[in-house]
Amino acid sequence: MSFILSCPNCGPRAVDEYAYGGEVTERARTSGDERALFHYLYFRTNTGGDQREWWFHSSGCREWFQAERNTTRNEVLQVARPGELAPSREPAGG
Repeated sequence: MSFILSCPNCGPRAVDEYAYGGEVTERARTSGDERALFHYLYFRTNTGGDQREWWFHSSGCREWFQAERNTTRNEVLQVARPGELAPSREPAGG
C-alpha cells in the first residue's frame, strides 16, 4: 500500500523512500531484566487505530523520526523528530 509520509527535514515524499522501524515502545530499563528486554525486542501491540511508529528516511536525509498514524485508515496524523510528537489525541467518545 502506498501513501505519502512527510519527513520533518525533507517534506512530503512517497512512503517507498522510507524504512519502517516499528512501533514506538518503552525500552527495558536494564539489560539484566531479561523478561523486559525480550518483551521490548519481540512483542508488538499492532494496534488497529492510532499508533506511534519509527521511520527512517533511507532515500533522503537518512534521519530517524516518529509518526503517529491511524493504521485502520492508513492516515498519517503527525510527524516529528524523536521526542517532539504532540500528545496523542483522545479517542472518539472518550
